[in-house]
Amino acid sequence: MTIHIGANAGDIAETVLLPGDPYRAKWAAENFLEDAKLVNEVRGMLAFTGTYNGNPVTIHGSGMGMPSLSIYVNELIRDYEAKTLIRIGSCGGMQDHVGLRDVILAMTASSLSTPSRGIFKELNFAPCADWSLLRAAVAAAESKGTNTHVGGIYSSDVFYDERPDLNEQMVRHGILGVEMEAAELYNLAARHSIRALAVLTVSDHLGTGEALPSDQREKSFGDMVEIALEAAFA
Repeated sequence: MTIHIGANAGDIAETVLLPGDPYRAKWAAENFLEDAKLVNEVRGMLAFTGTYNGNPVTIHGSGMGMPSLSIYVNELIRDYEAKTLIRIGSCGGMQDHVGLRDVILAMTASSLSTPSRGIFKELNFAPCADWSLLRAAVAAAESKGTNTHVGGIYSSDVFYDERPDLNEQMVRHGILGVEMEAAELYNLAARHSIRALAVLTVSDHLGTGEALPSDQREKSFGDMVEIALEAAFA
Protein backbone atom coordinates (compact mmCIF):
# COMPACT_ATOMS: atom_id res chain seq x y z
CA MET A 1 0.00 0.00 0.00
CA THR A 2 1.08 3.56 -0.66
CA ILE A 3 -0.25 6.97 0.33
CA HIS A 4 -2.53 7.10 -2.71
CA ILE A 5 -2.97 3.46 -3.71
CA GLY A 6 -4.54 1.01 -1.28
CA ALA A 7 -3.76 -2.14 -3.27
CA ASN A 8 -1.86 -4.94 -1.59
CA ALA A 9 1.35 -6.41 -2.97
CA GLY A 10 0.52 -8.49 -6.02
CA ASP A 11 -2.79 -6.73 -6.67
CA ILE A 12 -1.39 -4.54 -9.46
CA ALA A 13 -0.41 -6.11 -12.79
CA GLU A 14 2.76 -5.20 -14.69
CA THR A 15 0.52 -3.81 -17.45
CA VAL A 16 -1.59 -0.84 -16.40
CA LEU A 17 -4.09 1.17 -18.46
CA LEU A 18 -4.59 4.72 -17.22
CA PRO A 19 -7.86 6.53 -17.95
CA GLY A 20 -8.16 9.89 -16.26
CA ASP A 21 -11.71 9.26 -15.04
CA PRO A 22 -11.97 6.56 -12.33
CA TYR A 23 -15.47 5.67 -13.57
CA ARG A 24 -14.06 5.13 -17.03
CA ALA A 25 -11.67 2.66 -15.37
CA LYS A 26 -14.70 0.87 -13.94
CA TRP A 27 -16.45 0.83 -17.33
CA ALA A 28 -13.36 -0.48 -19.15
CA ALA A 29 -12.73 -3.17 -16.55
CA GLU A 30 -16.34 -4.38 -16.67
CA ASN A 31 -16.39 -4.48 -20.47
CA PHE A 32 -12.91 -5.68 -21.41
CA LEU A 33 -11.44 -7.66 -18.51
CA GLU A 34 -12.33 -11.05 -17.13
CA ASP A 35 -12.72 -11.55 -13.38
CA ALA A 36 -12.05 -7.87 -12.69
CA LYS A 37 -11.58 -7.08 -9.01
CA LEU A 38 -11.55 -3.68 -7.31
CA VAL A 39 -8.05 -3.17 -5.88
CA ASN A 40 -8.03 0.54 -5.04
CA GLU A 41 -10.56 3.22 -4.08
CA VAL A 42 -8.43 5.62 -2.04
CA ARG A 43 -9.71 9.19 -2.63
CA GLY A 44 -12.25 7.73 -5.03
CA MET A 45 -9.56 6.79 -7.58
CA LEU A 46 -10.80 3.40 -8.67
CA ALA A 47 -8.54 0.62 -9.93
CA PHE A 48 -9.43 -2.88 -11.11
CA THR A 49 -7.29 -5.90 -11.89
CA GLY A 50 -8.39 -8.74 -14.12
CA THR A 51 -7.21 -10.53 -17.25
CA TYR A 52 -7.34 -9.91 -20.99
CA ASN A 53 -6.89 -13.07 -23.07
CA GLY A 54 -5.31 -14.63 -20.00
CA ASN A 55 -2.90 -11.71 -19.40
CA PRO A 56 -3.06 -9.81 -16.08
CA VAL A 57 -4.11 -6.17 -16.51
CA THR A 58 -4.84 -3.34 -14.11
CA ILE A 59 -6.99 -0.37 -15.15
CA HIS A 60 -6.28 2.52 -12.78
CA GLY A 61 -7.69 6.05 -12.83
CA SER A 62 -5.08 8.80 -12.95
CA GLY A 63 -7.11 11.98 -12.40
CA MET A 64 -6.98 15.19 -14.42
CA GLY A 65 -3.68 16.83 -15.31
CA MET A 66 -0.02 15.90 -15.15
CA PRO A 67 0.49 16.45 -11.39
CA SER A 68 -2.24 13.94 -10.57
CA LEU A 69 -1.01 11.39 -13.09
CA SER A 70 2.54 11.82 -11.82
CA ILE A 71 1.54 10.75 -8.32
CA TYR A 72 -0.07 7.51 -9.46
CA VAL A 73 2.53 6.63 -12.06
CA ASN A 74 5.41 7.18 -9.63
CA GLU A 75 3.79 4.87 -7.09
CA LEU A 76 2.78 2.28 -9.68
CA ILE A 77 6.36 2.07 -10.92
CA ARG A 78 8.19 2.41 -7.61
CA ASP A 79 5.96 0.38 -5.30
CA TYR A 80 4.10 -1.99 -7.61
CA GLU A 81 6.73 -2.57 -10.33
CA ALA A 82 4.51 -1.66 -13.27
CA LYS A 83 6.38 -2.17 -16.56
CA THR A 84 3.91 -1.07 -19.25
CA LEU A 85 1.72 2.01 -18.80
CA ILE A 86 -0.80 3.05 -21.44
CA ARG A 87 -2.90 6.17 -21.10
CA ILE A 88 -6.41 5.78 -22.53
CA GLY A 89 -8.34 9.01 -22.64
CA SER A 90 -10.06 11.72 -24.60
CA CYS A 91 -8.47 14.61 -26.45
CA GLY A 92 -9.37 17.62 -28.54
CA GLY A 93 -8.59 17.41 -32.24
CA MET A 94 -6.51 20.19 -33.78
CA GLN A 95 -6.04 19.29 -37.45
CA ASP A 96 -8.73 19.51 -40.13
CA HIS A 97 -8.29 15.86 -41.09
CA VAL A 98 -8.81 14.65 -37.50
CA GLY A 99 -12.44 13.85 -36.80
CA LEU A 100 -14.61 13.05 -33.80
CA ARG A 101 -14.21 9.44 -32.59
CA ASP A 102 -10.89 9.09 -34.43
CA VAL A 103 -8.03 7.57 -32.43
CA ILE A 104 -4.71 9.37 -32.01
CA LEU A 105 -1.55 7.43 -31.13
CA ALA A 106 0.79 9.94 -29.53
CA MET A 107 4.31 9.54 -30.90
CA THR A 108 5.50 12.64 -29.02
CA ALA A 109 3.98 14.94 -26.41
CA SER A 110 4.87 18.63 -26.34
CA SER A 111 4.19 20.82 -23.30
CA LEU A 112 4.83 24.22 -21.76
CA SER A 113 5.81 22.59 -18.48
CA THR A 114 5.52 19.29 -16.64
CA PRO A 115 6.14 18.13 -13.06
CA SER A 116 9.55 16.96 -14.35
CA ARG A 117 10.62 20.43 -15.42
CA GLY A 118 12.54 20.94 -12.19
CA ILE A 119 14.76 17.99 -13.08
CA PHE A 120 15.43 19.03 -16.66
CA LYS A 121 16.03 22.73 -15.79
CA GLU A 122 17.22 24.43 -18.98
CA LEU A 123 16.89 21.29 -21.11
CA ASN A 124 13.89 20.98 -23.43
CA PHE A 125 13.53 17.21 -23.14
CA ALA A 126 11.49 15.58 -25.93
CA PRO A 127 9.23 12.90 -24.37
CA CYS A 128 8.08 10.20 -26.75
CA ALA A 129 6.23 6.89 -26.82
CA ASP A 130 7.79 3.46 -26.62
CA TRP A 131 8.38 2.29 -30.18
CA SER A 132 7.32 -1.32 -29.64
CA LEU A 133 3.99 -0.22 -28.17
CA LEU A 134 3.44 2.39 -30.86
CA ARG A 135 4.16 -0.07 -33.65
CA ALA A 136 1.86 -2.69 -32.11
CA ALA A 137 -0.91 -0.11 -31.59
CA VAL A 138 -0.71 0.93 -35.25
CA ALA A 139 -1.05 -2.72 -36.29
CA ALA A 140 -3.99 -3.25 -33.93
CA ALA A 141 -5.75 -0.13 -35.21
CA GLU A 142 -5.22 -1.16 -38.82
CA SER A 143 -6.60 -4.63 -38.17
CA LYS A 144 -9.73 -3.09 -36.62
CA GLY A 145 -10.15 -0.57 -39.43
CA THR A 146 -10.18 2.29 -36.94
CA ASN A 147 -9.59 5.77 -38.34
CA THR A 148 -6.24 6.44 -36.67
CA HIS A 149 -3.61 9.18 -36.70
CA VAL A 150 -0.01 8.88 -35.50
CA GLY A 151 2.05 11.93 -34.55
CA GLY A 152 2.63 14.65 -31.99
CA ILE A 153 0.16 15.86 -29.38
CA TYR A 154 0.17 18.70 -26.86
CA SER A 155 -0.18 18.10 -23.11
CA SER A 156 -1.66 21.25 -21.62
CA ASP A 157 -1.52 22.50 -18.04
CA VAL A 158 -4.99 24.04 -18.36
CA PHE A 159 -8.37 22.91 -19.62
CA TYR A 160 -9.79 26.37 -20.24
CA ASP A 161 -7.07 27.63 -22.56
CA GLU A 162 -6.76 31.31 -23.51
CA ARG A 163 -3.79 31.09 -25.87
CA PRO A 164 -5.17 31.14 -29.44
CA ASP A 165 -1.72 32.22 -30.64
CA LEU A 166 -0.17 29.04 -29.22
CA ASN A 167 -2.90 26.86 -30.67
CA GLU A 168 -2.30 28.45 -34.06
CA GLN A 169 1.39 27.54 -33.95
CA MET A 170 0.66 23.99 -32.84
CA VAL A 171 -1.74 23.49 -35.73
CA ARG A 172 0.87 25.01 -38.04
CA HIS A 173 3.45 22.49 -36.78
CA GLY A 174 1.21 19.45 -37.20
CA ILE A 175 0.10 18.78 -33.63
CA LEU A 176 -2.82 16.37 -33.88
CA GLY A 177 -4.61 16.93 -30.60
CA VAL A 178 -4.51 18.29 -27.07
CA GLU A 179 -4.93 16.57 -23.71
CA MET A 180 -3.47 17.01 -20.22
CA GLU A 181 -1.37 14.00 -19.13
CA ALA A 182 0.78 12.21 -21.71
CA ALA A 183 3.94 14.34 -21.59
CA GLU A 184 4.59 13.54 -17.94
CA LEU A 185 3.76 9.88 -18.47
CA TYR A 186 6.41 9.76 -21.19
CA ASN A 187 8.92 11.61 -19.00
CA LEU A 188 8.49 9.13 -16.15
CA ALA A 189 8.65 6.15 -18.48
CA ALA A 190 11.96 7.37 -19.89
CA ARG A 191 13.35 8.01 -16.41
CA HIS A 192 12.47 4.54 -15.14
CA SER A 193 13.10 2.61 -18.40
CA ILE A 194 9.56 1.31 -18.80
CA ARG A 195 7.16 1.27 -21.76
CA ALA A 196 4.52 3.95 -22.22
CA LEU A 197 2.00 5.03 -24.83
CA ALA A 198 -1.02 7.33 -25.04
CA VAL A 199 -4.00 6.07 -27.04
CA LEU A 200 -6.57 8.83 -27.32
CA THR A 201 -10.10 9.20 -28.66
CA VAL A 202 -11.05 12.55 -30.18
CA SER A 203 -14.06 13.76 -28.21
CA ASP A 204 -14.14 17.37 -29.44
CA HIS A 205 -12.44 19.60 -31.99
CA LEU A 206 -10.81 22.95 -31.27
CA GLY A 207 -11.19 24.13 -34.85
CA THR A 208 -14.79 23.22 -35.60
CA GLY A 209 -16.24 23.39 -32.10
CA GLU A 210 -17.80 19.93 -32.52
CA ALA A 211 -18.06 17.75 -29.44
CA LEU A 212 -19.45 14.37 -28.51
CA PRO A 213 -22.31 14.51 -25.99
CA SER A 214 -21.29 13.09 -22.63
CA ASP A 215 -23.53 10.05 -23.04
CA GLN A 216 -21.82 9.15 -26.33
CA ARG A 217 -18.22 9.55 -25.20
CA GLU A 218 -18.04 6.31 -23.24
CA LYS A 219 -19.63 4.29 -26.04
CA SER A 220 -17.08 5.67 -28.51
CA PHE A 221 -14.04 4.61 -26.48
CA GLY A 222 -14.18 0.86 -27.09
CA ASP A 223 -11.75 0.92 -30.03
CA MET A 224 -9.22 2.84 -27.96
CA VAL A 225 -9.30 0.32 -25.11
CA GLU A 226 -9.01 -2.66 -27.43
CA ILE A 227 -6.09 -1.08 -29.31
CA ALA A 228 -4.29 -0.42 -26.03
CA LEU A 229 -4.82 -3.98 -24.79
CA GLU A 230 -3.79 -5.55 -28.09
CA ALA A 231 -0.66 -3.37 -28.22
CA ALA A 232 0.34 -4.26 -24.66
CA PHE A 233 0.48 -7.98 -25.42
CA ALA A 234 1.52 -8.04 -29.09
